[in-house]
Amino acid sequence: MSEINKRPVILDGDPGHDDAVAWVIAAKCEEFDIKAITTVAGNQTLEKVTYNAQRIAALCGIDCPIAKGAAVPLVGNLIIAPGYHGVSGLDGPKLPEPKRAIENIPAVELMAKVLKESKDKVTIIATGPQTNVACLLLAHPELKEKIEVISLMGGGLRNGNWTAPAEFNILEDPEAAYIEYHSGVPIIMAGLDVTEKAMIFPSEWEEFRNMGNDVARTVAEWLDFFFKHLHEIGWEGATLHDPCAVLALVHPEIFTMKDMYIEIETKGEYCRGETVPDWDNRLGKDSNVKVILDLDRVRFVELLKEYTRKYGGK
Repeated sequence: MSEINKRPVILDGDPGHDDAVAWVIAAKCEEFDIKAITTVAGNQTLEKVTYNAQRIAALCGIDCPIAKGAAVPLVGNLIIAPGYHGVSGLDGPKLPEPKRAIENIPAVELMAKVLKESKDKVTIIATGPQTNVACLLLAHPELKEKIEVISLMGGGLRNGNWTAPAEFNILEDPEAAYIEYHSGVPIIMAGLDVTEKAMIFPSEWEEFRNMGNDVARTVAEWLDFFFKHLHEIGWEGATLHDPCAVLALVHPEIFTMKDMYIEIETKGEYCRGETVPDWDNRLGKDSNVKVILDLDRVRFVELLKEYTRKYGGK
């Protein structure tokens, strides 16, 4: 595929084991031209996830500007998830040290720069709290039309994973998600309805360990660590939430999607952070989100392997 036909992409996230696997895939998507990486506090503090982003970029050979974004949500206090991701936010295998320094502008301004300079519309893949994206929309409303789509991991139509109704990324900053969902920008939402089905089992990721390339081995060791806590709370495999936001753009055929109007609960005592679906269009509003509801799990795992093999080896 020629450079001129590639989709310009910004990777925005809080890596994070499943973010890391998502970026491993994104780096080998021939359809993508990764223009920037921006970080947001979530799975761990901003300093830690930014260092992780630099090391993932070094591992995968992503050579693009990297900028630090929001250290706290728009409202409320930061929640982190060391139980899932460890003290570093990306515990497990040893990673290469960063090859590229952090830009001296904040994430929002780097995102704006990419949008301004791109002759084509830009795709944002947002796999953490939506704070950076919301701040971009607030600070640069004139650039909204330059965004092709925001493909995000967040929310859940039937359940949460941090509170009963709320998923971690949206609960972290519901006000940011509200701004995003009401922006008019096209959104693809990979919520828990699909991402809890995007599971890889220990017997399946053994193949990564034997592929003969450092990235694949690292992915296997990331999954070893990530699965520890998931296994303790009853899961039989590792739920790879964030790769869904990447693969939905390049392999939509493996997913079941539905256009829907979704509201973000920001005030509820018990339901703050809930993504509230209007299943039967009772509100009579136009859809604001394309929601992913299901996937072909076997094909999902096959694609993870295919992209990871592109780093070399067997």
